Amino acid sequence: MRDKFIIEGRHKLKGEIDIWGSKNASLPIMAASLLNSGDLILDNVPPVKDNLTMAEILRYLGLSVEFLEGDKVHIKGEPKGYRAPYELVSRMRASFELMGPLLAYFGEAEIPYPGGCRIGLRPVDLHIKGFESLGAEITVDKGFVCARAKKGLKGAKIHLDKPSVGATRNIMMAAVLAQGETIIENAACEPEVVDLGNFLKSMGAEIEGLGTSTIYIKGKKELKPIDYYKIIPDRIAAGTFIIAGIMIGKDLVIKNIEPEHLQSLFIKLKEAGVNSLQIRDREVRVKGEKVWKGIEVTTMPYPGFPTDLQPQMMVFLSLAQGTSLIVETVFENRFLHVGELLRLGAKISIDGRTALIQGVEKLKGAPVEATDLRAGAALVLAGLVAEGVTEVLDVDEHIDRGYVALEEKLSALGANIKRVSYEEGKKVSDLSL
Repeated sequence: MRDKFIIEGRHKLKGEIDIWGSKNASLPIMAASLLNSGDLILDNVPPVKDNLTMAEILRYLGLSVEFLEGDKVHIKGEPKGYRAPYELVSRMRASFELMGPLLAYFGEAEIPYPGGCRIGLRPVDLHIKGFESLGAEITVDKGFVCARAKKGLKGAKIHLDKPSVGATRNIMMAAVLAQGETIIENAACEPEVVDLGNFLKSMGAEIEGLGTSTIYIKGKKELKPIDYYKIIPDRIAAGTFIIAGIMIGKDLVIKNIEPEHLQSLFIKLKEAGVNSLQIRDREVRVKGEKVWKGIEVTTMPYPGFPTDLQPQMMVFLSLAQGTSLIVETVFENRFLHVGELLRLGAKISIDGRTALIQGVEKLKGAPVEATDLRAGAALVLAGLVAEGVTEVLDVDEHIDRGYVALEEKLSALGANIKRVSYEEGKKVSDLSL
């Protein structure tokens, strides 16, 4: 059996929503806890499917991991193995970021090629080149990437061909225990990279340049254990609710956010004619809009417009006046949701990595399938604003990976949405509303 959402659209959202901690920051910080030999509490860790998977992997490697009330995770112990299990790693790409801390701790690591959303090839070559620069020998054996540094890791100058978030973080975690200085050029600047760096610094790592394109790391023989660290808020979840509030909100307050992390979204919304946002220190108030206009959006590494908000933005622009253009430069397959939006009445055409969107007056409910995490969130937004009933299939496979009890939080704000189970293997065309 699988889960789906049944959404009756056009119900206004009103009230307050507290945004949970960042999934994309939690995952590498949980991985980096392999370098913390103490008794650690990580705060603001959402109990989403990906984080539960990471916890399973850490337990397999020998750590004790317990989820507590209030989005806290208790992690203690030291790793006893350096080979991660295929059946768990294959569920998500972020698990490959275990290689950096395992390589730093043991001098060797064996990680299967990772899984995750089907939004592009997302090769791990930049990770591998970085580890090789640090002195590791890389081989591939039966689907496992095996890294060994018989003489220990040594600092190096590493230039990334592109600012990869995963590669930047993985190399950082390995370099903090490497001998000498490591310089990462063309590094990713995302807040989730900065948060990992701050976590490592709290354990005594010497890191400079976080949030810039050049990161400097002076390796140390060991790190000191810490007992507490709090994860930053989830900017993608915040952006999802902000877009929902504009389209179907009455008076919505999105709390526990970092407005600085959302500037690219705010800029694009303003270009579209959105004037209802009231941005405060740690929250945004949205009263909703009746009309907005088409704009051009190009996804880029931070501080550019995030690819993880592109599907949600496409729903928003599907209801804009005039024509919009979205150029996806990060992932080559991140338009899989377009076919599903067409089922709801959107007018979108694709040419390579460019989507041309002709705004329509309204969307109409229909059965649709979530194709990946963010596409699933976008389809939920479409269902909230569509006329009639929308069914979003495979929410347990995709949406649950990054959104915490989404149907409960939306229901509390006034949405008419419920989760039900359905028989696995049924096609959308077989399902009736």
